[in-house]
Amino acid sequence: MTGLKEYLFERMKKGTIHLSLLDPDPEKLSEDKAKEIARRMKEAGSDAFMIGGSTGVTSENLGATARAVKEASGLPAIYFPSNPKALTPEVDGMFFMSILNSTNPLYISHGHAMVAPYVAKLGIEAIPMAYIIIEPGMTVAKVTETECVKHDDVNTAVGYALAAEMLGMQLVYLEAGSGADRPVSPEMIAAVKKAIHVPLIIGGGIRTPEAAEAARKAGADAIVTGTFVEQCSDLNILEKVVHAAKGI
Repeated sequence: MTGLKEYLFERMKKGTIHLSLLDPDPEKLSEDKAKEIARRMKEAGSDAFMIGGSTGVTSENLGATARAVKEASGLPAIYFPSNPKALTPEVDGMFFMSILNSTNPLYISHGHAMVAPYVAKLGIEAIPMAYIIIEPGMTVAKVTETECVKHDDVNTAVGYALAAEMLGMQLVYLEAGSGADRPVSPEMIAAVKKAIHVPLIIGGGIRTPEAAEAARKAGADAIVTGTFVEQCSDLNILEKVVHAAKGI
């Protein structure tokens, strides 16, 4: 396949894409289950798979899930990192992400310095991405010691996003947290999209066609669904959410 960045960016030029997020922790997801979900989500119209979680991720289960997803769907497997200790060449690439509003330097840059030599040695394609956590933030905010941007604090979100672009980040991701009771607001998405010139990813709390459509219309270039993808087995419902995200 082409490079991961080229694959994603070319698709985003044509419209909003959908990314499925899977947690590789074997206590939450077996390889067989990963294959089942991968086949289902490819049929629903998802464009790629992100693999990662806030806890329980190892090089072994990360690699196993990446292999399962690619075998079952033929779609790219993207590492969505949680710590510098898990890494595998089985992925097609990774989001090399800095949590800009974390209060712990490990998640801003220190962990990156630890893992970068191994990423380079393994030849894993790394796409620099700013990860900005919006309240409620859920588990990821707690684990990464992040001061969440308030749900209605549009100006702060815009400030972080602009800083990310000025720092050279090639993607900006606004994240409400896995299982959030409310997604990032359309008002915040629209304001950030207007301010920056790099693709904008939105995730967290999107589990209905209406929420996916609202994010897309506000300006999201990519929409991520995770908990919903893992919990819903109804292809018709999944298709409705993916199609709403992509505007098809």
